[in-house]
Amino acid sequence: MKNVHEIEIELKGKDWDNILDAAFKKKVKDMRIDGFRKGKCPKNIYLQRFGVESLYMDAVDVAAGNAYTKALREENLIPVCEPKMDVTSIDEKHIKFKFTIITKPEVKLGKYKGLGVKKDEIKVSKKEIDEEVAKLASRLAEIIVKEDGEVLEGNTAVIDFDGFVDGKPLEGGNGKNYPLEIGSHTFIPGFEEGLVGMKVGEEKELDLKFPEEYTKELAGKDVKFKVTVREIKERVLPELNKEFYQDLGFDDIDNEEDFRKEVKKAIEAKKEEEVNNKYLDDVLEAASKNMEIEINPEIVDDEIHRMMNQFAEQLKMQGLTMDQYFQFTGGSEEDMHKQMQPEAEKRVKYRYLIEAVADKEKIEISDEDAEKSAEEMAAQYAVSKEEFLSHFGGLETVKYDLRMRKALEVLGEVDKK
Repeated sequence: MKNVHEIEIELKGKDWDNILDAAFKKKVKDMRIDGFRKGKCPKNIYLQRFGVESLYMDAVDVAAGNAYTKALREENLIPVCEPKMDVTSIDEKHIKFKFTIITKPEVKLGKYKGLGVKKDEIKVSKKEIDEEVAKLASRLAEIIVKEDGEVLEGNTAVIDFDGFVDGKPLEGGNGKNYPLEIGSHTFIPGFEEGLVGMKVGEEKELDLKFPEEYTKELAGKDVKFKVTVREIKERVLPELNKEFYQDLGFDDIDNEEDFRKEVKKAIEAKKEEEVNNKYLDDVLEAASKNMEIEINPEIVDDEIHRMMNQFAEQLKMQGLTMDQYFQFTGGSEEDMHKQMQPEAEKRVKYRYLIEAVADKEKIEISDEDAEKSAEEMAAQYAVSKEEFLSHFGGLETVKYDLRMRKALEVLGEVDKK
């Protein structure tokens, strides 16, 4: 591939001597050698005892960075992913590296305007409004204890239960004062249905069967649950009145008709965002099919690693590690790598497409525009501009982001006529 560059770089003479000297100082710092204080052994004595080869591992670490910088500078290359590095030769006089550096692949931009992509129409049905109103009402529902009556669908039954398999207590299959919402499908099929109609204080035995797709030890087995209902709670929906509207933040609304209009607007806004995102994705897909590009597997792998790191950060915010996630899901890092590959390939392809459109349209971002954008985004996150830029990657990253967004606007507007 034309964007794969194999570069050999040699460090020798004084440059290599300085690196070996630095490696020696690092190596000897914590060493105790007979006849010398800790870290004070002369270099010639050290070399007599251990040989110059003992410095090579530390020296390679230092030399690699120097050689890589030299390779990029001399060849005027901008890598797009981590390089591959091999040490092809090393002795006390020199070290020779071979770097395999991948730069941006060549892009031949095809047709990206007038692609015939249609945007979906936005329609909101009465059913959708009804469902959203019910959802909002449910958020403000009051949970009260039913003094009389029986367990109904949607109630929460507070229960004691004990499970038995083959006449023996089921490990983990018991609970006291357990609140179970009927219809939540928290328990195995038949359990919640079996509670419907029960009253407070009533006891019942449920003869059920574990699903075939359950854990290996219990799949398909018969199980008996002894259940006692201790309390029944129900959700009481609020009335649709001015107080309800105000609780939801609609201070200027005092009737159901106007409230439903606002609900409709909110649904339309959400749908418009979804439709716009789908439209833009369809345009990108159509335009990318007209583009010629050969993407190196290493670039895709680099994107997968970036995605995995982002996922790990999301888990961290939930108090989980990747190892814990794999334990819960039964997956592995290799499985996740394979699962993420199609999305990574799409992201990389779309990124190069958008960059090519930006080049074709000669989109440039001034320092002034980037500074203004940085200030606006900093205000959104309630931080200083300097703090935002340090986390975002600097002004050049803001420029790149703005340039990509403007290119997306070009792509997003072409088929609206």
